[in-house]
Amino acid sequence: MADAKSVVKKLKEAETKYVDFRFTDPRGKWQHVAFDIGMCDEDALKEGIMFDGSSIAGWKAINESDMLLMPDLDSLTFDPFAAQTTAVLFCDVLNPGEGTPYNRCPRGIAKAAQAYIKSAKIADTAYFGPEAEFFVFDDVRYKTSMNETFVYMDDVEGAYNSGKVYEGGNMGHRAPIKGGYFPVAPLDQGGDLRSEMLSTIASMGVAVEKHHHEVANSQHELGVKFDTLLKCADGMQIYKYCVHNVAHAWGKTATFMPKPVKGDNGSGMHVHQSLWKAGKPLFAGNKYAGLSDMALYYIGGIIKHAKALNAFTNPLTNSYKRLIPGFEAPVLLAYSSRNRSASCRIPFGAGEKAKRVEVRFPDPGANPYLAYAAMLMAGLDGIKNKIHPGDPMDKNLYELPPEELKNVPQVCGSLREALESLDADRAFLKTGGVFTDDFIDAYMELKWEEVYNFEHTPHPIEFSMYYSV
Repeated sequence: MADAKSVVKKLKEAETKYVDFRFTDPRGKWQHVAFDIGMCDEDALKEGIMFDGSSIAGWKAINESDMLLMPDLDSLTFDPFAAQTTAVLFCDVLNPGEGTPYNRCPRGIAKAAQAYIKSAKIADTAYFGPEAEFFVFDDVRYKTSMNETFVYMDDVEGAYNSGKVYEGGNMGHRAPIKGGYFPVAPLDQGGDLRSEMLSTIASMGVAVEKHHHEVANSQHELGVKFDTLLKCADGMQIYKYCVHNVAHAWGKTATFMPKPVKGDNGSGMHVHQSLWKAGKPLFAGNKYAGLSDMALYYIGGIIKHAKALNAFTNPLTNSYKRLIPGFEAPVLLAYSSRNRSASCRIPFGAGEKAKRVEVRFPDPGANPYLAYAAMLMAGLDGIKNKIHPGDPMDKNLYELPPEELKNVPQVCGSLREALESLDADRAFLKTGGVFTDDFIDAYMELKWEEVYNFEHTPHPIEFSMYYSV
């Protein structure tokens, strides 16, 4: 465990000019305030930094705006994009005076969920491993006003550019639609870009594994190693930050929107999960696919609460452009060891330590702290109440006949449905005080604004379909 004295020593050794105190807002965006190194002595690191919480949507009102950023000294890293040497510290948001965790701080909620597994005496460690996909484009323009609505995207990899005239010539090497998984260069034109993204993520302290092109044109994925719930969520904030900024430095633009392109695959964030106690894997057993009863009950909890989870795991109106029945998306709430069409998959792995559950419906638009904490609470509810998920479905769910399909539950079809489901099914989240009604209500208020903006805005496709009626 780092202390203030050792951190100050490291800052001096690195000739640090600024210390960036970073925290995450309810929607999942990293926020920051940078202090001159002269302001960052041992006392400041021990006592925290005051800031105005009223500026963050969904947080304090202007009349109670003072809040405290308390740095996690073990999280010290350095910003590879800053012109001046800048240290980065992850922060928890506290109530000033009392020094208690602010119940609307996403990182604090993740810490509470992580602590709850111990107090419930179910396990002592929850491991999470996300697989976040993203798109990279050369040019993105959009506008929404009273009289004009459009979006334009372009990327050299796009199959739609096979006939485009480029200065110096069109090289012609492009993967076909849904054909990007994963040929070598020159069809894959993002190898060097991904390598720099991955090495930059590693430079900020996240253990990395691999990178590759994804199915869609201009779509990519970087592999990072699994970690504890909190560290994994911290790592996802670094992941997104590095992807955005490396792309920007290369004159390109990256997005974690789940479905930016019509007619091609969307971006998911499959999340591998397992519970351990005293160094032993609790998901290994002699049941289906080598799982334990505990693992099956965990799956049962995920499936039971999936529609409420969607409000956190798929929190954008755009999320439901990806989760469409009949396409290559995990919309059916079933589990399988061999079937990637199931929303819960049991990956093959050698040995007991590899036994885990892969939840496939989340997307990278999620706030990682909230999504991971919510899934953990759903799984724990399944364990406590012995919610069995039923029989596995080891068949291609995309090709189920209608009479079978109607009996398989599905994820939500819209953010509206997800918020309504969360409102009706929130008790499991509040166990142990991990989530509170105050936070859930405030979060829903933010998300209802997005739903209303989406539902109240005429869409260009409506003009194509209805203008001349």
